[in-house]
Amino acid sequence: MKQAEQQRFAPDGTPVVVRRSARRTRTVSAFWEGGTVVVAIPARFSHAQEDEWVGKMLRKLRSKEAVGAGAGRGNDDELAARAQQLSRKYLGGRAVPSSVRWVSNQNSRWGSATPADRSIRLSDKLKGMPEWVVDYVLVHELCHLLAAGHGPDFWALCGAYPDMEKAKAFLSGVAYAQGRGLTED
Repeated sequence: MKQAEQQRFAPDGTPVVVRRSARRTRTVSAFWEGGTVVVAIPARFSHAQEDEWVGKMLRKLRSKEAVGAGAGRGNDDELAARAQQLSRKYLGGRAVPSSVRWVSNQNSRWGSATPADRSIRLSDKLKGMPEWVVDYVLVHELCHLLAAGHGPDFWALCGAYPDMEKAKAFLSGVAYAQGRGLTED
């Protein structure tokens, strides 16, 4: 049987595709696919049931992410989807990266952006940090796609992120501890 698909967006801007299937009779599932949440439901569900289950499955996915590495911290697709959400929320969707990925070779930076090719890279050392810290680094790098350097225009853009100062202080503390050989113990 052919599946019917419907594209929509969650209230936070997350892209969602609802797949209705006649073969699916009782179960509902959700997963990430290329930066989009896919929610698979039975074809017989009403629109009200669809809305209810999309909400439930988004909460379930976010709960799993929060227990694990955090939203957008699993794979590159999830990280790219998170960057897309943050761009919409804090930058009016103006920062559109061509790629967003985790890298393991950044030892002196939390993230980097190359405006010429619109790519963003985040250090995998961020994966164990609070979500609001990772979000700040993503917003910071997204801002570099709109304003080069760290001038007043750049910081004005970054200032849209409400936890900027808190995140900068957190990262400064981590860098200080790492610079002195302190560990998690």
